[in-house]
Amino acid sequence: WLLVVGCCPLSSSLFCLSVFVDFIMVAETEVEKSPLLGKEKNDGFMCNMCNPHHFTHRFLFLLVTCFLSFGNYFVYDNPAALQDQFKADMNINTSQFMLMYSLYSWPNVFLCFVGGFLMDKVLGLRAGAVLFAALVLIGQCVTSFGAQIGSYATVLAGRFIFGLGGENLAVAQNTYAVSWFKGRELNMVFGLQLSFSRVGSTVNMNIMKPVYDAFGGSGHKALGDALWIGALLCAFSFLCALLAGWMDKRAARILNRKAGETGEEVKLRDVLDFPLSFWLMCTICVAYYVAIFPFIGLALAFYQEKWGLKQSEASSINSLVYVISAVASPLLGYLVDKTGKNLFWCLSGVILTLVAHVILAYSFLNPYVGVVIMGIAYSTLACALWPMVAYVVPEHQLGTAYGFMQALQNLGLAVISMVAGLIMDDKGYLWLEVFFCAFLCLALMASVWLYFHDKLNNGPLNLSAKDREERDEAEKKAALEAQQHINKPFLPSSSHREIRNRFMSKIGMPVPRHQVSQKSKRYLGLGVLR
Repeated sequence: WLLVVGCCPLSSSLFCLSVFVDFIMVAETEVEKSPLLGKEKNDGFMCNMCNPHHFTHRFLFLLVTCFLSFGNYFVYDNPAALQDQFKADMNINTSQFMLMYSLYSWPNVFLCFVGGFLMDKVLGLRAGAVLFAALVLIGQCVTSFGAQIGSYATVLAGRFIFGLGGENLAVAQNTYAVSWFKGRELNMVFGLQLSFSRVGSTVNMNIMKPVYDAFGGSGHKALGDALWIGALLCAFSFLCALLAGWMDKRAARILNRKAGETGEEVKLRDVLDFPLSFWLMCTICVAYYVAIFPFIGLALAFYQEKWGLKQSEASSINSLVYVISAVASPLLGYLVDKTGKNLFWCLSGVILTLVAHVILAYSFLNPYVGVVIMGIAYSTLACALWPMVAYVVPEHQLGTAYGFMQALQNLGLAVISMVAGLIMDDKGYLWLEVFFCAFLCLALMASVWLYFHDKLNNGPLNLSAKDREERDEAEKKAALEAQQHINKPFLPSSSHREIRNRFMSKIGMPVPRHQVSQKSKRYLGLGVLR
């Protein structure tokens, strides 16, 4: 089934898209004529799927947006799934191999600041999602063509173009989710979208080697042919972007609502106001993720050399981090929401990842042990770390905070990917694991520092969910009382005659107009004098 989807998503998607659009166009007139209020009429499942008021239509939209970044995540780790083939067919070393990952990250050092602005103020969400999906497709096409003709420079150019759209396409996907789903549904939707994305990474790790073998099994032409499968899946995601934009525009017209916006307002001067706890979170983010993604990019050959595994077995192990993340992320996110104590879960994720790297580096235990621990730890930290930013940064600065944090993460990935390739070429995998463990120790020290800093300042990062809710309610109540105090009318000082006139008015005695001073007339507007 996967091979069929990989080989013909473009033609099948075009057919399904045309059929679906024709079906909706037939029902669209009746839907728009139906009353917005009143008793809901059940015209059948298929008609409800065309009705933006019905939950089945939102479920259909969710399915479309889940596949929006499927192609992006599938092709991101194409090099990891075909590490030996890339190095042999393109005649490159490990540092040149890791440059393909670095060139994906470099554009996002800057685009993280402007991507939300482009979708909010310049292009709009729908056009922005289509543009970034098109960049992902074009980038993968250029990469596939470069591999097919044996041009390493063309492959690098394709990965750079791919990086221009990849991260911002995920931003568009999240914005669609916020626009269509509210409240309790939103956590489930984010978890489901992340799971679909990780399924794309898992499918890539497990099918690219068989596909490469099916196209000849050697030479840069077979490598290019295999990469075109990823391009077809990116074309499928591009069609999903078109369909999502059309469905969103149609629903906005029928429901009379505005298009979704990212809500990100990036102001670089806000960086000066960020507290120390935010910078410690940035340190954890960079130091942790540089020990995950570059490791996955290089781990295939590591499993083959140290444990003598076949490439198919090594690919299965390498994909386990993504498999576990796809399954565990929604569950762990729900657990963190219910229990709170984000800092505890974050610290646990860092420690478990360090344990996993130590097991893989210094023991000959079955590699599944270390990789399973790493997958659980990775999912735990992702669910706990990113929400903590909202607890220490004001809401109007969150766009800047998340943009800066993502920029630092991509900068770290871009630099460390190249350094990891150089270490691998010169020193081997043992020193590479020592390198990753050093960064995890840095993340651990930053986590401990953040814990004590939060504890000493009575911060919210390690509160339980119940205590955090009570604290939020108390803060809202205090803010409301302060606002009421500010809005309370101020009565200026009064003379004896003005006090007497106010008393006479209060007991119902008429006050002669000639005795009402100019100053006392102010009380008429306040309702004091009658």
